Amino acid sequence: MATISRLSSPSPTSSLRSSIGHPRSPRPLCFVQSRTALRSLAATAAGLSVKCDRSSRSSLVVTCSQNGANGSVVKRTTLHDLYEREGQSPWYDNLCRPVTDLIPLIESGVRGVTSNPAIFQKAISSSNAYNDQFREVVQSGKDIESAYWELVVKDIQDACKLFETIYDQTDGGDGYVSVEVSPRLADDTEGTVEAAKWLHKVVNRRNVYIKIPATAPCVPSIKQVISNGISVNVTLIFSLARYEAVIDAYLDGLEASGLDDLSRITSVASFFVSRVDTLIDKMLEKIGTPEALDLRGKAAVAQAALAYKLYQKKFSGPRWEALVKKGAKKQGFFGRPLVSTMPDQALQAFVDHGVVSRTIDSNISEAEDIYSAFEKLGIDWNHVGTQLEVEGVDSFKKSFDSLLDTLQEKANSLNLVGL
Repeated sequence: MATISRLSSPSPTSSLRSSIGHPRSPRPLCFVQSRTALRSLAATAAGLSVKCDRSSRSSLVVTCSQNGANGSVVKRTTLHDLYEREGQSPWYDNLCRPVTDLIPLIESGVRGVTSNPAIFQKAISSSNAYNDQFREVVQSGKDIESAYWELVVKDIQDACKLFETIYDQTDGGDGYVSVEVSPRLADDTEGTVEAAKWLHKVVNRRNVYIKIPATAPCVPSIKQVISNGISVNVTLIFSLARYEAVIDAYLDGLEASGLDDLSRITSVASFFVSRVDTLIDKMLEKIGTPEALDLRGKAAVAQAALAYKLYQKKFSGPRWEALVKKGAKKQGFFGRPLVSTMPDQALQAFVDHGVVSRTIDSNISEAEDIYSAFEKLGIDWNHVGTQLEVEGVDSFKKSFDSLLDTLQEKANSLNLVGL
């Protein structure tokens, strides 16, 4: 993605409420309430410093109501500061119906949305808001998996509509909504390419990202999809080696596109942070030496800092400058200048008591020393990345399969014929 232009207004939502019709009762509608001293997860995204300062802030918490209507309290939050001071866009890692529930979050500074099979599994299985469309699709003769994709595409299209203002005001630099290809295709290079092309066609929105996992078979898929002019969100990146392969796939795809204007092909790379510490800390505790135990909680941020160093290196020099002349935009990264994705608790905690502070590149030499210290203890970073990748893909597959089972049960309960 490109360096994001600063907006004249941090809350481009004046036309949002007319973009999509309000849902009919009794579907849950949202209102906003303030809460002080939120004590849930205070996640620290790489490049951000989250400190407690509850005396002067209150969090924006979106809760659901069975009756009433969407409401909002438009106010400046740390999410606005995150974007305006550090050029980093906060994206919400969740999506459900009614999508108009996103409006208060956009007003509070959220600038994009990501989704995955686990998110849709939770949304569809726990809500009746999908029943009418599901019934209509199945009765038309579609099978259960086809019905699932129709539900997903509708949510993605509606969410894209809400973020169009941000997309337009940043000249395509922000305001994206991501939808992931089937996790069953994580080992299928060509199947992933075809699925990405299909999703891009049926969603048919300028600000959609097609999400592709960074598995070894899918890295070539990323190049091919980019070369077809389709913007991609690359997910499940856990190691420096795989991250470099993803960057190369993006650059190769831009070069292979044959386009003279590359300004509308963008990409982000979702480099995961917290899961790295979760796994490596267990390994350190198993080693058990004072040196090992002292490294707990340091792996993820150290690797993230080195990933940012790699990002700076790859997006500079003659090769990159030749692409820039054709309008190419840097592939977005979780640190400056682009994106931090946050699920509910992290988003609420950051709004409540987060403090914006640039730390991702504050001490690269220390990060290099810490990274090497893990290697000296016998910890193989590539092995860690592979294990986390396998676990991530497996988790998404289970969520996907569970959701299809749930939809089959829903079809049975609604007296529909499951095909």
